[in-house]
Amino acid sequence: MPYATNNRVRIHYEVEGHGPPVVLQHGFTSSINTWYSNGYVDLLKGSYRLILVDARGHGRSDKPHESAAYAYERRAEDVLTVLDDLGVARAHYVGYSMGGRIGYALAQHWLDRFLSLAIGGAAPYSRDPSDAQRRYIEPFRQGMAHYVARAEATAGPFPEWRKAELLANDPEAMIAVALAGPWEPSREAMLPKIDVRCLLYVGEADDLACEG
Repeated sequence: MPYATNNRVRIHYEVEGHGPPVVLQHGFTSSINTWYSNGYVDLLKGSYRLILVDARGHGRSDKPHESAAYAYERRAEDVLTVLDDLGVARAHYVGYSMGGRIGYALAQHWLDRFLSLAIGGAAPYSRDPSDAQRRYIEPFRQGMAHYVARAEATAGPFPEWRKAELLANDPEAMIAVALAGPWEPSREAMLPKIDVRCLLYVGEADDLACEG
């Protein structure tokens, strides 16, 4: 089980397939299992070398309980640490939701390490930090089982793999992640400076991603 270490935080990753390197970075409360369970790995590994990263606080990566550990620049550095561990100079990047916001940090500071960016479900704008309290922090304080029950009451039953993934999360780490973002300053001014191929996409019903 491979790990790379960024300033004493261990980051778990997996590699699948052969071809041009592509980083796949999941969203908040998820893990690299999301890419497997939704069929992305089977679909893409025949053409690409997939580098799947468990973001800090998630999956098998370390889970600090201090919100300062989850600044997006630190999470972006985790991706670079994995690339360095594999000896990959440049890669394509695919990030969804939280993974998309990690992609914005990579684009702002380390764009030279990437061949293209595909960012989904993630706006570059900042949001009101009080929104974190309502959406995440209060439910997490009552435990992951409460969070899952609350979410299923609104959205309907989750697939078993997704429910297990959610329940495996450390609620204290989830609170720390939620406190860290996406409440940081807007990265909108950075967008015109991206000079690699870039795809930004969002569903019209995704309120967290669509609102500025």
